[in-house]
Amino acid sequence: MRYVSAAKVLLFGATLLATLAACAELPRAMAWTAYNLGTTGYNQSVAIGKMLKDTRRVTLRVIPGKNDVSRLLPLVRGRVQFTANGVATYFAQEGVFQFAAPKWGPVPLRLVMMSNGLTNQAVAVTAESGMTSLAELRGKRIPWVRGAPAVNVSMEALLACHGITWNDVKRVDFPGYNAMWNGIVDGQIDAAYATTVSGPTRKLEASPRGIAWPAMPHSDNGCWARVHAIAPYFAQHVAVRGTGISDAAPHEGGTYPYPLLTTLATTDKALVGALARAIDEGYPRFRDADPGAIGWARDRQLFDWVVPWHAGAVDYFRSVGAWTDAHDAHNKRLIARQAVLADAWERVADQQSADDFEARWMAVRAEKLTAAGFDPVWR
Repeated sequence: MRYVSAAKVLLFGATLLATLAACAELPRAMAWTAYNLGTTGYNQSVAIGKMLKDTRRVTLRVIPGKNDVSRLLPLVRGRVQFTANGVATYFAQEGVFQFAAPKWGPVPLRLVMMSNGLTNQAVAVTAESGMTSLAELRGKRIPWVRGAPAVNVSMEALLACHGITWNDVKRVDFPGYNAMWNGIVDGQIDAAYATTVSGPTRKLEASPRGIAWPAMPHSDNGCWARVHAIAPYFAQHVAVRGTGISDAAPHEGGTYPYPLLTTLATTDKALVGALARAIDEGYPRFRDADPGAIGWARDRQLFDWVVPWHAGAVDYFRSVGAWTDAHDAHNKRLIARQAVLADAWERVADQQSADDFEARWMAVRAEKLTAAGFDPVWR
């Protein structure tokens, strides 16, 4: 008979207890919202859900939302704990666009983790069109997705590279993201916006029309100044992942993290920390599930982006040596910005029935942010 030493028993017991402690704060069931079925945000969420099931015995329900409002509303109302959202997380924090309405206002959101991959956020056209520059979209049919400022503002910003505005194109409205991509496949529009690995882009590539991604040259300073005036969250980036994009055929353009795993500031700290740990430790199990999933790696997290990180995530990343004092100072500054926005909202809260409510809110918002030393970005 072989005997196991007391030291080994104690070591095994300590390891088991540590593992159980790490998993203890995660409930047996969670719910997230994400982008539509087939999108990279949805696919990555499902892959993370499988990892959580395999490693933590957690069942994750991923609820697709066709636009930014339908993804954030369940979070704000407490129907889900998290959302795998896009840059609308930033818009909601700022209380702009759809979130400038009386029923919204600035939302105190926090980041848990993000995917910052090898892709771009870009405008696609059909290969059969022969277009090679976004400048050629002047006068063309351009989509507008209802309730989706992340898509519409980003499209507006990328068109601005060549001085094109909504007045210079034929706007075509769609009820959702997938509907937009069906529209370009069916020939209803001439361009569509997406992350370069988004599932619907492959449908266009496989169609007789084909897909192409006009570049945004990084050397064109005027182009990028116009882009950043509308969408300061964009960064220059060369993508090597995407539909029709590879190391051999890169795309010169811009990007921002997507999806952004987002929650409310009031979400339980232990829950957020446990989820950040589970995703970070489980990353090797899902990194190959989707072309964009590589962006969840710890060393690809942007701890100094435009939305603050949740205290639970901060504690976890500090514990593994990834969070610095500089990150902490930046995060506190972003939280202070949210406090100014909340105060500004209180100033207009009793004017919600006014016909010019949005204009009043945006004026007070800009005034308060400027006085506190912040850039309003939108006025």
